[in-house]
Amino acid sequence: MNERLGWLANILVLLACLISAGNAMSRYAFDLSSNAWLEIQWYLFAGMVMLGASYTLKQNEHVRVDILYLHLSERGKMWLDMIGTAVFLIPTMLLIGYHAWTFFMQSWAVQEFSGNPGGLIRWPVKLVIPVGFFLVALQGVSEIIKRAAALHGDVRYVTHYERPVQ
Repeated sequence: MNERLGWLANILVLLACLISAGNAMSRYAFDLSSNAWLEIQWYLFAGMVMLGASYTLKQNEHVRVDILYLHLSERGKMWLDMIGTAVFLIPTMLLIGYHAWTFFMQSWAVQEFSGNPGGLIRWPVKLVIPVGFFLVALQGVSEIIKRAAALHGDVRYVTHYERPVQ
């Protein structure tokens, strides 16, 4: 599922670029624009981030504090990943997702629209927020299972991580 969501997040990047370029061209060339075009770009960005986060975790490309990680053995890295995911990632994602669900439900209940002239309905983008956090939590469960299986010797798991160039 997260493979497909990662693909969708990539498509959303392309759509946002095309809409941004089209909006800028119509605004400067023809003096035509709408707040809806700006807001759809924000919505697409929210989709990119919230639907792409679980895929990023699956690919082991997420941001991490690598003070210790780079100095640990393969088994140490797996243990650190497993404990960090179980103690920090999953509870945090579920807590934020729970509160974001309330945020979405309030918007849904009143069928909230943007206050901007020509703006869009807001609840769809607010739905993406809790969905994204719950997807990251689910991917966290998958990551724990993979690490536990590797530690048990049932599968081989590569903990390769490249520190970002700064």
